Amino acid sequence: MEYRVEHDSMGEIQVPADKYWGAQTQRSFQNFEIGIEKIPEEVIVAFSYLKQAAAIANFRLGKMDEKRKDLIGQVCEEIRAGKLAGNFPLAVWQTGSGTQSNMNVNEVIANRGNEIAGEKLLHPNDSCNMSQSSNDTFPTAMHIAAVCEIEDQLLPAIDVLVNTFKKLEQEYKGIVKSGRTHLQDAVPISFAQEISGWRSSLERNKELIAASVAPLSELALGGTAVGTGLNAPDGFDTESAKAVSELTGKQFGTASNKFHALTSKSELVYAHGALKGLACDLMKIANDIRWLASGPRDGLGEITIPANEPGSSIMPGKVNPTQCESVTMVAVQVMANDTAVGMAASQGNFELNVFMPVMIYNFLQSVRLLADSIHSFNDHCCVGIVPNREKMHENLHNSLMLVTSLNPYIGYENAAKTAKLAYQENISLKEACVKLGFLTPERFDEVFHPEEMAKEV
Repeated sequence: MEYRVEHDSMGEIQVPADKYWGAQTQRSFQNFEIGIEKIPEEVIVAFSYLKQAAAIANFRLGKMDEKRKDLIGQVCEEIRAGKLAGNFPLAVWQTGSGTQSNMNVNEVIANRGNEIAGEKLLHPNDSCNMSQSSNDTFPTAMHIAAVCEIEDQLLPAIDVLVNTFKKLEQEYKGIVKSGRTHLQDAVPISFAQEISGWRSSLERNKELIAASVAPLSELALGGTAVGTGLNAPDGFDTESAKAVSELTGKQFGTASNKFHALTSKSELVYAHGALKGLACDLMKIANDIRWLASGPRDGLGEITIPANEPGSSIMPGKVNPTQCESVTMVAVQVMANDTAVGMAASQGNFELNVFMPVMIYNFLQSVRLLADSIHSFNDHCCVGIVPNREKMHENLHNSLMLVTSLNPYIGYENAAKTAKLAYQENISLKEACVKLGFLTPERFDEVFHPEEMAKEV
């Protein structure tokens, strides 16, 4: 491999000749050979927005000339286009402020910009980091990445699954089945009502996640090192946030208190809590579906789901609810990530949180996994849900909890006696009720209508 010599305040160091990064990136790359987890691409893209926005703000405020502003913007657009992939190699397990990742972006922009210009116009610190500090740029990149991924990836994915459930609700309206509480037989419910519970949970999850976006839209940029805004011109915070909004097409504003913005990460904790809520509901929905599809002969067997692949290397013909299993594993990972995000956010000592890379790594993984798994779950499972009407009918009429409909006619205690006798002697509720003398056969038929017990509104 060929190398070139780069230098920083600590001296000279060899850097791969085919890479645009500089000395500080190289030092971090060598000093933190830990794991395989790299700073997420979404964070790099977010950095490209904020670096371009900072250049625009510096130009508007008279601190940077137009040529340098345009050059920085051109490289940032190349980053977003994926043309500089492979130039951002740093591990999550680096400095907790993300300083080296900030400098990684600065160095790539400077070296690539100078290559484009054919002269040395950009300096990583003096130009690309003008009016900034790693301490305000990294939390800004975190918020930009979080907002963009939630709005562009996760919320649309939720809509896809919600629409599938809406379609299933309409298609299977009027099918009545046994309800279940505590994993025990309960009074009837319609299949459409059951699906509506899944759909409504996702709609509420979307509302809660969307509500968390507004606090994330407040940016730390302009606070510089400790929140005072040292070395940034007046108005840089509001002007840079305005430029981020222009570039992303999303609404961002400056954080009202930069001391909070640098050290507290409560906005990310709040937002990830909403992600955890979605994970919890997806766990419940996926478990419902695989329980209802259990069998095919010795389980509940009330629905069928698509058979996507063989389920066993030894049992011929076995098919498993693999999409449900995938979703539930994602849910577990998101719940675990929530613990990491919360613990990392608690480490805001004095003027800076120093657990930011691990926090945004876990946050973005949760968003990515949730969005991807929802699409997979929808496309390979939920769209193919088909009710087994015969099995639902059989289970419904075999349920002893239908006796609840007799409460108004024979009272709770007599209804309980009827259910117990039917269970003990393995006879129907009608036979038990008549045998106990609570109702005549004719009167029983008049008042006992299981399908009417599920009141659809």
